[in-house]
Amino acid sequence: MEEFTMTEQKVVLTGDRPTGQLHIGHYVGSLKNRVALQNTGDYKTFIMIADMQALTDNARDPEKIRHSLTQVALDYLAVGIDPAKSTIFVQSQIPALSELTQHYMNLVSVARLERNPTVKTEIKQKSFGQSVPAGFFTYPVSQAADITAFKANTVPVGDDQEPMLEQTREIVRSFNNIYKQDILVEPEGYFPPKGQGRIPGLDGNAKMSKSLNNAIYLADDADTIQKKVMSMYTDPQHIKIEDPGHIEGNTVFTYLDIFDDDKAKVQELKDQYQAGGLGDVKIKRYLNEVLQATLKPIRERREQYAADMDGVYKILKDGSDAANEVANQTLKEVRDAIGINYFD
Repeated sequence: MEEFTMTEQKVVLTGDRPTGQLHIGHYVGSLKNRVALQNTGDYKTFIMIADMQALTDNARDPEKIRHSLTQVALDYLAVGIDPAKSTIFVQSQIPALSELTQHYMNLVSVARLERNPTVKTEIKQKSFGQSVPAGFFTYPVSQAADITAFKANTVPVGDDQEPMLEQTREIVRSFNNIYKQDILVEPEGYFPPKGQGRIPGLDGNAKMSKSLNNAIYLADDADTIQKKVMSMYTDPQHIKIEDPGHIEGNTVFTYLDIFDDDKAKVQELKDQYQAGGLGDVKIKRYLNEVLQATLKPIRERREQYAADMDGVYKILKDGSDAANEVANQTLKEVRDAIGINYFD
């Protein structure tokens, strides 16, 4: 992959679908990096709670989205996303995004959407069959609207989301070429540092997710975390303490590699485990200590914000107002370029 180079103006757009609380997979894969980018002071950062996108496959359960929206907001604030440095906003409160989506729909064919590998994979995972909601099928166009509304040139994503970015770049090029104006900005992906991608679930599944019930959530209390850690998948062949164990595919050691900064200690435990004489219970207890140290301050900040939900809603309202100003300006430029500014 080519080395990523920034343009002079560094604008970041990122976010999450509010379909439940965020877990440590989100923390490792994206939230930590967002906080780091925000704190450099080099980026104008927009963080979107994508409730409209969540409704594309949850339209019959809007209360789930409404409840999850506040949970995601609390998780953002708890990990250190600072509303003084990052604009946190709610997708549905930015009307310009819907109109931009409508304009971009005219630049994308059904066949092109069908070829999008990310969409194909997600449709298969969700078992829609022949009942794919039109909103879900076209959500790459909506994503393009989200990104271009803020003229974001930097979009933190995982490798599996690159096809979505390419779809956005195609829309940008089409629009700018058709209307002979360089209004929209082509985004580039900002990928997590090597080794900080998706982490496995507690059961050893390649993906940690709410639907698989194999996640540790940022809001989990200390007892819940301990119970989940003690139930984790390790090495099924490691029956007796004296038996040599395997660390490859052993979820406990995968987590230690990610969360424990004492790499010498982790290597010592690996050597002992592989040689025999180190039990699963002992390494799980050690992992529990490491995770508790990481998650306790996050949980405590979350509880502080949760005690003032009016303040949390104000953060979302203020962020949405600020985002509206930016998106409306982009929409005006788009309408001017198309020529539908009839009464200006």
